[in-house]
Amino acid sequence: MSMKTYQFKLYQHKRNKHLHRAINAASNIYNHCIALHKRYYRLFGKFLNKNSLMKHIAKLRKKRTAHAGVSPACGRSKQNEYWLLVGSQAVQDIIQRIDRAYQLFFKHNKKGVRPPNFRKRIKYKSFTLKQAGYKFLEDNRLKIGKRIYKFWKSREIEGAIKTVTIKRNPLGEIFIFVVTDFVDRQASITTGKSAGFDFGLKVFLTCSNNTEISSPLFLKQSLKILRSASRNHSSKKRGSNNREKARKNLVRVHRKVVNRRRDWFWKLAHQLTNEFDYLFFETLNLKGMQRLWGRKIGDLALAEFLKILEFVAFKKGKTVSYIDQWYPSTKTCGECGFIIDQLGLNERYWVCPSCHTKHGRDSNSSRVIHKVGASALGLEDVSLPKAAILV
Repeated sequence: MSMKTYQFKLYQHKRNKHLHRAINAASNIYNHCIALHKRYYRLFGKFLNKNSLMKHIAKLRKKRTAHAGVSPACGRSKQNEYWLLVGSQAVQDIIQRIDRAYQLFFKHNKKGVRPPNFRKRIKYKSFTLKQAGYKFLEDNRLKIGKRIYKFWKSREIEGAIKTVTIKRNPLGEIFIFVVTDFVDRQASITTGKSAGFDFGLKVFLTCSNNTEISSPLFLKQSLKILRSASRNHSSKKRGSNNREKARKNLVRVHRKVVNRRRDWFWKLAHQLTNEFDYLFFETLNLKGMQRLWGRKIGDLALAEFLKILEFVAFKKGKTVSYIDQWYPSTKTCGECGFIIDQLGLNERYWVCPSCHTKHGRDSNSSRVIHKVGASALGLEDVSLPKAAILV
Protein backbone atom coordinates (compact mmCIF):
# COMPACT_ATOMS: atom_id res chain seq x y z
CA MET A 1 0.00 0.00 0.00
CA SER A 2 1.28 3.45 -0.90
CA MET A 3 1.60 6.08 1.78
CA LYS A 4 1.80 9.86 1.70
CA THR A 5 3.46 12.03 4.35
CA TYR A 6 2.41 15.58 5.24
CA GLN A 7 4.72 17.90 7.15
CA PHE A 8 3.41 20.80 9.24
CA LYS A 9 5.24 23.19 11.56
CA LEU A 10 3.96 24.02 15.03
CA TYR A 11 3.52 27.64 16.06
CA GLN A 12 6.17 28.76 18.53
CA HIS A 13 4.50 28.81 21.96
CA LYS A 14 5.51 28.30 25.56
CA ARG A 15 3.26 25.22 25.76
CA ASN A 16 5.58 23.48 23.28
CA LYS A 17 7.88 22.80 26.24
CA HIS A 18 5.59 19.86 27.08
CA LEU A 19 6.36 18.24 23.73
CA HIS A 20 10.08 18.79 24.30
CA ARG A 21 9.75 17.04 27.67
CA ALA A 22 7.85 14.18 26.03
CA ILE A 23 10.63 13.72 23.44
CA ASN A 24 13.21 13.76 26.24
CA ALA A 25 11.17 11.15 28.12
CA ALA A 26 11.04 9.02 24.95
CA SER A 27 14.84 9.17 24.78
CA ASN A 28 14.98 8.02 28.43
CA ILE A 29 12.75 5.03 27.63
CA TYR A 30 14.78 4.24 24.52
CA ASN A 31 18.08 4.17 26.44
CA HIS A 32 16.49 2.09 29.23
CA CYS A 33 15.35 -0.50 26.66
CA ILE A 34 18.81 -0.60 25.05
CA ALA A 35 20.35 -1.18 28.49
CA LEU A 36 17.92 -4.05 29.15
CA HIS A 37 18.77 -5.64 25.80
CA LYS A 38 22.51 -5.46 26.50
CA ARG A 39 22.13 -6.80 30.06
CA TYR A 40 19.85 -9.66 28.98
CA TYR A 41 22.29 -10.75 26.28
CA ARG A 42 25.23 -10.52 28.69
CA LEU A 43 23.45 -12.68 31.29
CA PHE A 44 21.68 -15.23 29.11
CA GLY A 45 23.28 -14.95 25.67
CA LYS A 46 19.83 -14.59 24.09
CA PHE A 47 17.84 -11.93 22.26
CA LEU A 48 15.20 -10.14 24.37
CA ASN A 49 11.69 -10.67 22.97
CA LYS A 50 9.89 -7.41 22.13
CA ASN A 51 6.54 -8.56 23.60
CA SER A 52 8.20 -9.39 26.93
CA LEU A 53 9.91 -6.01 26.91
CA MET A 54 6.59 -4.24 26.20
CA LYS A 55 4.97 -5.95 29.19
CA HIS A 56 7.93 -5.07 31.43
CA ILE A 57 7.93 -1.38 30.45
CA ALA A 58 4.12 -1.24 30.90
CA LYS A 59 4.52 -2.57 34.46
CA LEU A 60 7.23 -0.02 35.22
CA ARG A 61 4.99 2.80 33.95
CA LYS A 62 2.12 1.70 36.22
CA LYS A 63 4.21 0.71 39.23
CA ARG A 64 3.56 2.57 42.48
CA THR A 65 6.64 2.80 44.66
CA ALA A 66 8.10 4.82 47.52
CA HIS A 67 10.83 6.52 45.51
CA ALA A 68 12.23 10.06 45.60
CA GLY A 69 10.11 10.98 48.58
CA VAL A 70 6.82 9.62 47.21
CA SER A 71 4.99 7.09 49.34
CA PRO A 72 3.04 4.18 47.80
CA ALA A 73 -0.21 5.81 48.91
CA CYS A 74 0.64 9.10 47.23
CA GLY A 75 1.06 7.74 43.72
CA ARG A 76 3.79 6.97 41.22
CA SER A 77 7.48 7.82 41.45
CA LYS A 78 8.96 10.78 39.62
CA GLN A 79 10.58 8.44 37.07
CA ASN A 80 7.26 6.77 36.29
CA GLU A 81 5.47 10.11 36.08
CA TYR A 82 8.16 11.26 33.65
CA TRP A 83 7.69 8.17 31.47
CA LEU A 84 3.92 8.73 31.42
CA LEU A 85 4.52 11.89 29.37
CA VAL A 86 4.90 9.47 26.43
CA GLY A 87 1.78 7.66 25.21
CA SER A 88 1.61 3.88 25.45
CA GLN A 89 1.57 3.47 21.66
CA ALA A 90 4.63 5.70 21.34
CA VAL A 91 6.41 3.43 23.83
CA GLN A 92 5.41 0.38 21.78
CA ASP A 93 6.76 2.07 18.63
CA ILE A 94 10.12 2.71 20.38
CA ILE A 95 10.41 -0.96 21.36
CA GLN A 96 9.41 -2.12 17.86
CA ARG A 97 12.02 0.14 16.23
CA ILE A 98 14.72 -1.24 18.52
CA ASP A 99 13.60 -4.78 17.66
CA ARG A 100 13.77 -4.05 13.91
CA ALA A 101 17.25 -2.56 14.33
CA TYR A 102 18.45 -5.71 16.13
CA GLN A 103 16.90 -7.94 13.45
CA LEU A 104 18.78 -6.02 10.75
CA PHE A 105 21.98 -6.31 12.79
CA PHE A 106 21.64 -10.10 13.14
CA LYS A 107 20.88 -10.43 9.43
CA HIS A 108 23.49 -8.05 7.97
CA ASN A 109 26.21 -7.73 10.62
CA LYS A 110 28.77 -9.15 8.17
CA LYS A 111 28.00 -6.22 5.85
CA GLY A 112 28.92 -3.69 8.53
CA VAL A 113 25.47 -3.10 10.05
CA ARG A 114 25.84 -2.18 13.74
CA PRO A 115 23.41 -2.86 16.60
CA PRO A 116 21.38 0.05 18.05
CA ASN A 117 23.19 1.95 20.78
CA PHE A 118 22.50 4.61 23.40
CA ARG A 119 21.56 8.09 22.22
CA LYS A 120 22.15 11.42 23.87
CA ARG A 121 18.99 13.24 24.80
CA ILE A 122 19.90 16.24 22.65
CA LYS A 123 20.19 13.95 19.60
CA TYR A 124 16.90 12.13 20.16
CA LYS A 125 14.37 13.71 17.80
CA SER A 126 10.87 12.24 17.85
CA PHE A 127 8.13 9.92 19.01
CA THR A 128 5.29 8.36 16.98
CA LEU A 129 1.59 7.94 17.78
CA LYS A 130 -0.51 5.42 15.87
CA GLN A 131 -4.23 4.84 16.52
CA ALA A 132 -4.61 6.90 19.70
CA GLY A 133 -3.10 9.76 21.70
CA TYR A 134 -3.96 12.55 19.24
CA LYS A 135 -6.98 14.28 17.69
CA PHE A 136 -7.16 16.87 14.90
CA LEU A 137 -9.49 19.76 15.70
CA GLU A 138 -10.80 22.73 13.73
CA ASP A 139 -8.76 25.88 13.10
CA ASN A 140 -5.48 24.01 12.49
CA ARG A 141 -5.31 22.58 15.99
CA LEU A 142 -4.01 19.24 17.19
CA LYS A 143 -4.74 17.70 20.58
CA ILE A 144 -1.94 15.55 21.99
CA GLY A 145 -2.73 14.09 25.38
CA LYS A 146 -4.61 16.78 27.28
CA ARG A 147 -3.06 19.80 25.55
CA ILE A 148 -3.91 21.53 22.27
CA TYR A 149 -1.27 22.82 19.84
CA LYS A 150 -1.69 24.98 16.76
CA PHE A 151 0.20 24.33 13.52
CA TRP A 152 0.65 25.83 10.04
CA LYS A 153 -1.72 23.86 7.83
CA SER A 154 -0.28 24.41 4.37
CA ARG A 155 -2.62 21.88 2.69
CA GLU A 156 -5.52 19.59 3.44
CA ILE A 157 -4.86 16.09 4.73
CA GLU A 158 -6.19 13.44 2.34
CA GLY A 159 -6.71 9.78 3.18
CA ALA A 160 -6.98 7.84 6.44
CA ILE A 161 -4.34 8.83 9.01
CA LYS A 162 -2.01 5.96 9.93
CA THR A 163 0.60 7.61 12.17
CA VAL A 164 1.41 11.03 13.61
CA THR A 165 5.05 11.75 14.45
CA ILE A 166 6.17 14.67 16.60
CA LYS A 167 9.70 15.66 15.62
CA ARG A 168 12.04 18.47 16.63
CA ASN A 169 15.01 19.74 14.65
CA PRO A 170 18.39 20.95 16.01
CA LEU A 171 17.03 24.50 16.21
CA GLY A 172 14.34 23.41 18.66
CA GLU A 173 11.49 23.81 16.15
CA ILE A 174 8.76 21.16 16.29
CA PHE A 175 7.10 19.61 13.24
CA ILE A 176 4.20 17.21 12.77
CA PHE A 177 4.55 14.40 10.22
CA VAL A 178 1.20 12.86 9.26
CA VAL A 179 1.26 9.58 7.29
CA THR A 180 -1.91 8.64 5.38
CA ASP A 181 -2.88 5.86 2.98
CA PHE A 182 -3.69 8.35 0.22
CA VAL A 183 -2.38 7.30 -3.22
CA ASP A 184 -1.21 10.49 -4.91
CA ARG A 185 -1.31 9.71 -8.63
CA GLN A 186 -0.87 12.49 -11.17
CA ALA A 187 -1.98 12.50 -14.79
CA SER A 188 1.16 12.49 -16.91
CA ILE A 189 1.85 12.47 -20.63
CA THR A 190 3.67 9.35 -21.80
CA THR A 191 6.56 9.95 -24.18
CA GLY A 192 7.53 6.34 -24.91
CA LYS A 193 11.17 7.27 -24.33
CA SER A 194 13.67 5.43 -22.13
CA ALA A 195 17.21 6.25 -21.03
CA GLY A 196 20.12 4.89 -19.02
CA PHE A 197 22.09 7.00 -16.56
CA ASP A 198 25.61 6.61 -15.22
CA PHE A 199 26.60 8.28 -11.96
CA GLY A 200 30.00 9.99 -11.87
CA LEU A 201 32.14 12.23 -9.66
CA LYS A 202 32.85 15.04 -12.13
CA VAL A 203 29.49 14.74 -13.91
CA PHE A 204 26.51 13.93 -11.68
CA LEU A 205 24.58 11.98 -14.35
CA THR A 206 25.56 11.00 -17.89
CA CYS A 207 22.53 10.14 -20.02
CA SER A 208 22.50 7.59 -22.84
CA ASN A 209 21.29 10.33 -25.24
CA ASN A 210 24.73 12.01 -24.90
CA THR A 211 23.61 14.71 -22.44
CA GLU A 212 25.38 15.44 -19.16
CA ILE A 213 24.00 16.83 -15.88
CA SER A 214 26.53 18.45 -13.57
CA SER A 215 25.89 18.83 -9.85
CA PRO A 216 26.12 22.34 -8.33
CA LEU A 217 27.96 20.79 -5.32
CA PHE A 218 26.17 22.94 -2.75
CA LEU A 219 28.35 21.79 0.15
CA LYS A 220 31.52 22.76 -1.72
CA GLN A 221 30.01 26.18 -2.48
CA SER A 222 29.32 26.79 1.22
CA LEU A 223 32.56 25.37 2.70
CA LYS A 224 34.00 28.80 3.48
CA ILE A 225 30.88 29.88 5.39
CA LEU A 226 30.63 26.49 7.12
CA ARG A 227 34.25 26.60 8.29
CA SER A 228 33.82 30.11 9.64
CA ALA A 229 30.63 29.14 11.50
CA SER A 230 32.29 25.98 12.85
CA ARG A 231 35.35 27.88 14.12
CA ASN A 232 33.08 30.45 15.74
CA HIS A 233 31.16 27.66 17.51
CA SER A 234 34.34 25.90 18.70
CA SER A 235 35.80 29.10 20.17
CA LYS A 236 32.86 29.70 22.53
CA LYS A 237 32.87 28.52 26.13
CA ARG A 238 31.02 25.25 26.70
CA GLY A 239 27.60 25.74 28.26
CA SER A 240 27.46 29.46 27.51
CA ASN A 241 24.64 31.27 25.71
CA ASN A 242 27.07 32.46 23.05
CA ARG A 243 28.02 28.85 22.25
CA GLU A 244 24.32 27.95 21.87
CA LYS A 245 23.83 30.91 19.51
CA ALA A 246 26.87 29.84 17.49
CA ARG A 247 25.55 26.25 17.37
CA LYS A 248 22.22 27.41 15.99
CA ASN A 249 23.99 29.56 13.40
CA LEU A 250 26.01 26.51 12.29
CA VAL A 251 22.82 24.45 12.06
CA ARG A 252 21.18 27.13 9.88
CA VAL A 253 24.12 27.08 7.44
CA HIS A 254 23.91 23.27 7.14
CA ARG A 255 20.13 23.44 6.72
CA LYS A 256 20.47 25.95 3.90
CA VAL A 257 22.84 23.56 2.05
CA VAL A 258 20.40 20.67 2.52
CA ASN A 259 17.40 22.71 1.36
CA ARG A 260 19.17 24.00 -1.77
CA ARG A 261 20.30 20.50 -2.73
CA ARG A 262 16.85 19.00 -2.11
CA ASP A 263 15.17 21.72 -4.19
CA TRP A 264 17.54 20.96 -7.09
CA PHE A 265 16.83 17.23 -6.75
CA TRP A 266 13.05 17.73 -6.95
CA LYS A 267 13.33 19.94 -10.03
CA LEU A 268 15.69 17.48 -11.74
CA ALA A 269 13.41 14.53 -10.89
CA HIS A 270 10.43 16.27 -12.50
CA GLN A 271 12.52 17.19 -15.54
CA LEU A 272 13.67 13.61 -16.11
CA THR A 273 10.26 12.01 -15.53
CA ASN A 274 8.64 14.51 -17.91
CA GLU A 275 11.11 13.50 -20.63
CA PHE A 276 11.37 9.72 -20.11
CA ASP A 277 8.94 6.93 -19.23
CA TYR A 278 11.64 4.41 -18.27
CA LEU A 279 14.80 5.38 -16.39
CA PHE A 280 17.60 2.86 -15.79
CA PHE A 281 20.41 3.12 -13.25
CA GLU A 282 23.18 0.88 -11.97
CA THR A 283 23.13 -0.21 -8.34
CA LEU A 284 26.20 1.25 -6.61
CA ASN A 285 28.11 0.48 -3.42
CA LEU A 286 27.81 3.99 -2.01
CA LYS A 287 29.41 3.11 1.34
CA GLY A 288 32.51 1.84 -0.43
CA MET A 289 32.58 4.95 -2.61
CA GLN A 290 32.23 7.08 0.51
CA ARG A 291 35.35 5.47 1.99
CA LEU A 292 37.27 6.16 -1.22
CA TRP A 293 36.15 9.69 -2.05
CA GLY A 294 34.72 10.93 1.24
CA ARG A 295 32.98 14.29 1.33
CA LYS A 296 32.31 14.55 -2.41
CA ILE A 297 30.08 11.44 -2.41
CA GLY A 298 28.11 12.94 0.47
CA ASP A 299 27.81 16.24 -1.41
CA LEU A 300 26.49 14.48 -4.54
CA ALA A 301 23.95 12.55 -2.40
CA LEU A 302 22.89 10.10 -5.11
CA ALA A 303 20.89 7.93 -2.68
CA GLU A 304 18.71 10.89 -1.69
CA PHE A 305 18.18 11.85 -5.33
CA LEU A 306 17.12 8.30 -6.30
CA LYS A 307 14.64 8.23 -3.42
CA ILE A 308 13.07 11.48 -4.64
CA LEU A 309 13.13 10.28 -8.26
CA GLU A 310 11.34 7.02 -7.36
CA PHE A 311 8.65 8.98 -5.51
CA VAL A 312 8.06 11.39 -8.42
CA ALA A 313 8.10 8.51 -10.94
CA PHE A 314 5.51 6.58 -8.93
CA LYS A 315 3.18 9.59 -8.86
CA LYS A 316 3.47 10.02 -12.63
CA GLY A 317 3.28 6.33 -13.49
CA LYS A 318 6.86 6.18 -14.75
CA THR A 319 9.37 3.35 -14.10
CA VAL A 320 12.76 3.52 -12.37
CA SER A 321 14.75 0.26 -12.62
CA TYR A 322 18.23 -0.85 -11.65
CA ILE A 323 20.68 -3.32 -13.15
CA ASP A 324 22.96 -5.48 -11.02
CA GLN A 325 25.97 -3.62 -9.59
CA TRP A 326 28.25 -6.49 -10.70
CA TYR A 327 27.31 -6.16 -14.35
CA PRO A 328 30.46 -4.86 -16.19
CA SER A 329 28.74 -1.84 -17.72
CA THR A 330 31.97 0.20 -17.81
CA LYS A 331 34.01 -2.56 -19.49
CA THR A 332 31.35 -3.59 -22.04
CA CYS A 333 31.38 -2.13 -25.53
CA GLY A 334 28.03 -0.48 -26.24
CA GLU A 335 28.32 -1.31 -29.96
CA CYS A 336 29.35 -4.97 -30.18
CA GLY A 337 29.10 -6.20 -26.55
CA PHE A 338 32.80 -7.08 -26.20
CA ILE A 339 34.05 -7.05 -22.56
CA ILE A 340 37.62 -5.94 -21.93
CA ASP A 341 39.64 -7.43 -19.07
CA GLN A 342 40.77 -4.32 -17.21
CA LEU A 343 39.97 -0.61 -17.16
CA GLY A 344 41.62 1.72 -14.64
CA LEU A 345 39.71 4.48 -12.85
CA ASN A 346 41.91 7.12 -14.50
CA GLU A 347 41.17 5.85 -18.04
CA ARG A 348 38.39 8.12 -19.28
CA TYR A 349 38.46 6.83 -22.89
CA TRP A 350 39.13 3.41 -24.36
CA VAL A 351 39.02 1.69 -27.77
CA CYS A 352 37.16 -1.59 -28.27
CA PRO A 353 39.63 -4.30 -29.52
CA SER A 354 36.78 -5.98 -31.43
CA CYS A 355 35.03 -3.18 -33.38
CA HIS A 356 37.67 -0.44 -32.83
CA THR A 357 35.06 2.03 -31.56
CA LYS A 358 36.37 4.78 -29.27
CA HIS A 359 34.27 5.15 -26.11
CA GLY A 360 33.97 7.76 -23.42
CA ARG A 361 33.92 5.92 -20.12
CA ASP A 362 30.68 7.40 -18.71
CA SER A 363 28.78 7.83 -21.98
CA ASN A 364 29.44 4.22 -23.01
CA SER A 365 28.42 2.97 -19.56
CA SER A 366 25.11 4.87 -19.73
CA ARG A 367 24.34 3.34 -23.15
CA VAL A 368 25.09 -0.17 -21.85
CA ILE A 369 22.90 0.42 -18.78
CA HIS A 370 20.10 1.58 -21.07
CA LYS A 371 20.37 -1.43 -23.39
CA VAL A 372 20.62 -4.00 -20.60
CA GLY A 373 17.78 -2.44 -18.57
CA ALA A 374 15.52 -2.15 -21.62
CA SER A 375 16.22 -5.75 -22.67
CA ALA A 376 15.41 -7.01 -19.15
CA LEU A 377 12.02 -5.26 -19.30
CA GLY A 378 11.42 -6.49 -22.85
CA LEU A 379 11.49 -3.01 -24.35
CA GLU A 380 14.31 -3.83 -26.76
CA ASP A 381 15.90 -6.97 -28.14
CA VAL A 382 19.65 -6.47 -27.94
CA SER A 383 22.66 -8.76 -28.12
CA LEU A 384 23.91 -7.80 -24.66
CA PRO A 385 23.16 -10.30 -21.83
CA LYS A 386 20.28 -9.37 -19.55
CA ALA A 387 20.94 -8.15 -16.00
CA ALA A 388 18.81 -8.70 -12.93
CA ILE A 389 16.22 -5.99 -12.40
CA LEU A 390 16.21 -5.13 -8.70
CA VAL A 391 13.36 -2.61 -8.62
